[in-house]
Amino acid sequence: MLEYNNKKYVCHLDLGMDLIRGKWKAVILCHLNKGPKRFLELQKITCGVSQKVLNEKLTELEYNGLISKKAYPQVPPKVEYSLTNKGKELFPALDLLEKWSVKYFSDL
Repeated sequence: MLEYNNKKYVCHLDLGMDLIRGKWKAVILCHLNKGPKRFLELQKITCGVSQKVLNEKLTELEYNGLISKKAYPQVPPKVEYSLTNKGKELFPALDLLEKWSVKYFSDL
């Protein structure tokens, strides 16, 4: 049994999956793999996520060290999100999962 952030996990895979679990986290990571994005840019390309949910998921991804948030000291405020090294190392696994999905579900 593992414990991380006051949550218990049965194995490391369970922990790793929890970090990207949900409808939006993997999608956000895939978009950030193409380069840094601003909040509104992410909201537009994720099609359907509310500001509240997007903010929550970005905060969770940042808390877990998968993305970083850079705020620029200017008016109006400018904030960019990008993958950290930890997030970049996760992407090959997400890419394999996407390729697997295309292989077995491309007829959908």
